[in-house]
Amino acid sequence: MRDLNAPEAREAGPEGPFQAIPAAVVALAVVVLGIEGLFSLGARGVIGGPDAVGWRLSAITDYGFLIPVFDWMRATGIWPMEQLVRFVSYPLIHLGFTHALFGVVLLLAIGKLVAEAFGQAAFAVLFVAGSVTGALLYGLLIDENYPLVGVYPGVFALIGGFSFLMWTDPGQVGAARWRAFGLVAALIGIQLLFRLLFGGSNDWVADLGGFGAGFALSFVLAPGALARLIARMRDR
Repeated sequence: MRDLNAPEAREAGPEGPFQAIPAAVVALAVVVLGIEGLFSLGARGVIGGPDAVGWRLSAITDYGFLIPVFDWMRATGIWPMEQLVRFVSYPLIHLGFTHALFGVVLLLAIGKLVAEAFGQAAFAVLFVAGSVTGALLYGLLIDENYPLVGVYPGVFALIGGFSFLMWTDPGQVGAARWRAFGLVAALIGIQLLFRLLFGGSNDWVADLGGFGAGFALSFVLAPGALARLIARMRDR
């Protein structure tokens, strides 16, 4: 353990709240919270004047993932860039402050672990790939008009990466390995419960798609993934 009374420890001073979190994770969280801050302040009339009340709705309409738009592109075979951008822009928009805050908390917690284990470039790949895959699955399997917004499919991709690390951890044996999937099972279960009790969209499908993409990509992106997998198979 590091001696906090050592001269170098005293000179370093206390760490800031984000100092230990990789920069890519912090940057994404700041962008999400910054956009949500603009929407929240605009809705309260603090900034932007009367038109600011509709900023969130306009952003969802213009940049959220909309199934009717996706269906139109599939039916016509026309894939304009201004519509394709929805696959990567929808994670930056949320339905409200609580929706954004909970997503950012998960992003910071899981993103820190994944970025430290995989590297920041792999973190970004997992998040983007999970977001795109989640939207594709949502568009292909769900027939409803609820827009898909929020960081959650991308965060679930990070959970997929974290689960891969736990699943292939040589220190975990037997049933303990399957605890790697406990987090995603709990989060999906909570969403399904809320869906049954209060209604709403089936965006859990996108989250599950994000998780699958993150877990699958971890076979390539995780450091020492092949060695981990071989060790995992030998222990069976």
